[in-house]
Parts: sequence; structure tokens; C-alpha cells
Amino acid sequence: MTLTQTTPYPFPFTTNPTNQPTTKGAPRDETLTLKNVRGKIPSIQASTLRTMMLEAHSDPTKIIAHACSYDGLSSRLVQEAGFPIVFLAGYAVASSYGLPDTGYIAMAEMCDKIQEAVRATDIPVMADGDTGYGSPMNVKRTVESFAAAGAAGIMIEDQTWPKRCGHTKGKSVVSRGEAYARVQAAVDARNNGQDIFILARTDSLIHGWEEAMARAKEFKRIGVDAVFVEALPDREAMQKCVQELQLPVFANIIEGGLTENLSAKDLAELGFSAVAYPWTLVAAKLKSIRDTLEALKRSMTTGAPPMILGYAEVCEGVGFNKYWVSLLVVLRWVSLKMFANSGLGSGGEV
Repeated sequence: MTLTQTTPYPFPFTTNPTNQPTTKGAPRDETLTLKNVRGKIPSIQASTLRTMMLEAHSDPTKIIAHACSYDGLSSRLVQEAGFPIVFLAGYAVASSYGLPDTGYIAMAEMCDKIQEAVRATDIPVMADGDTGYGSPMNVKRTVESFAAAGAAGIMIEDQTWPKRCGHTKGKSVVSRGEAYARVQAAVDARNNGQDIFILARTDSLIHGWEEAMARAKEFKRIGVDAVFVEALPDREAMQKCVQELQLPVFANIIEGGLTENLSAKDLAELGFSAVAYPWTLVAAKLKSIRDTLEALKRSMTTGAPPMILGYAEVCEGVGFNKYWVSLLVVLRWVSLKMFANSGLGSGGEV
């Protein structure tokens, strides 16, 4: 059984990572040209993500729209649905631990989730680095660790710690100097190490438009790849933000949140390069599990449990079919090896 996409991704991109497997693992020489590399050590996935972002930045008909995931399975489903990237958002990942997005999880847990997502997918994986988990030196280590775990991109923000979801009450930001030091540390880590796309986020709109723009413009000067001004209220503010910054700008849409819920098409036309949906899969998980548990309880006195998906569909969804194929290949190889070693393959008698 294979997944059939009923709705194609509406904003196709021309960028695709090069992936040509060797024949039986034989070594070969290969020349690979990567576009838009910034780090000392190139990364195919960072190059792919940056090139897509620049493509969207220059084309108002395109945008990197994506539902934020929280583990390996949800990330694979995002890819199977045709989305161009995976974004492990802090809110979504915290929810997978049964926690709110208020600074409970830290770098090691995010690195675990990055490795899960990278192992389960082929598309670029961005990850939420929150505040970098400490001083600028911590930010540097976080960027390096995310890149080593396989992340194509990282988001660093200017909230105080413990941080919280940008659409909830009680958030605050650090001083400009501390915010700039964090972003400088992230850019230095990228420039001197493995390439990784850097998205700088500011929550300083709580202190007014001028403060938010001053920070975003300094992030741009320092050398980030894109900027995210959290909780822009409406279409007018969104358009003004894009026009003032003149680099790839990121948006997020939270159903019922502080930002006007425009379509991805509208955001692309306003000049946004990417839009994330951090709550969508979390809300779907909460609702579907609660509804299913209620249906299961109702069925307990009347008959069989509700059929949500068939046995074959569940096995396919969690990867059993690929496992069985791989296992059969291994067993076949072992059988052939044993046959050859027995001498029967070279004229031996039974």
C-alpha cells in the first residue's frame, strides 16, 4: 500500500537535493555543485533550504508553507503529504512530552527529535533553537549541535528564558545588546563550521514597531538568512514588515492567534518567503485522540472497537512494509551466502 496524495502542494519549487546512490556501495568520485552555501563546511540540506527560501523571496507565487511536526512519524507524514520542509517547532515538540512551550525542553531533547526527523525524512529539517539555552556561547554550541544532528536550519529568538509561545501572555525580551550577541554567535557558528540556515526571530513587537524593526534590521546586518517578526497583527503590518526588511521573511499562522489568519497564497503575494503552522498538528492530535478514546469507551459495551484505519494502513504508516522489504533482502543475502559456503553452489552433492 502506498500513500495517494489527494491534494498536491500548491507552490512547487525547482530546487531538489542531489541523491544518487552508489551501485552496491562502490566508491566513486563525484563533483557536486551546491548553491547558496554560507558555512565553512557545506551542507546539501542547508543549501537546498536556503535556495528554496531565496526562490520564494524572488517569486510572489511561491512560499514555503509547512505544518510543524514534533517527532519522526509526524515529520514523515509531513513529507508524504508533499510539503517541502519539516519544521520541528518548540510548541509542537514540547507537546510531544506532554508539556507547554514554556522552556521545559532544552537542547539535548531537540537534538534527539532532529535525529528522529532526519532519519525518517529526506527533505530539509528546520528546528526551533528557542533562545539558544543560555549565553552566546550556549547559542554557538546549540547551532553546532543542531547542524551535527542533521538540521538544515535553526531558529534563534530574543525572548528571555524561560521563553514561551509568542502568542501567549507574559512573554518578555532581552536587551538589544544581548539579542545581537545571540545572533552574532549563531552566525559565527555557521560561518566557521557546518553550514546551517539561520532564522532570527524577534518578539519585541510588544515594545512597538520601531523596536521590532531596529532589531530585525540589525539581525539582517549581522548576516542571518531570514527574519521572523512574531505576532504581526494584520495584513497591513505584514506588508510593511516585508517592505522594510528586504530579505526573506518568515510568518506563522496560529488558528485563532494574534496574527490575522491569511492564506499562504496571500502571504506569498505580500512577499513572505515561508509560513509555518505550529499548532495545526498539535490540535489534530489532541482532538483525534480525545475523540477516539471517547468512541472506544462507547464501544466497550456494544461491540467491536471503532475501525479507524485498516491493519495494512497502520503497518504502512509506521513503516512496517519497508522493514519487511529490508528484512527479506537481508535474509536472501544470508541464504545465498550459506548456500555458497556449503559447496552446493559449485557442484557439491546433497
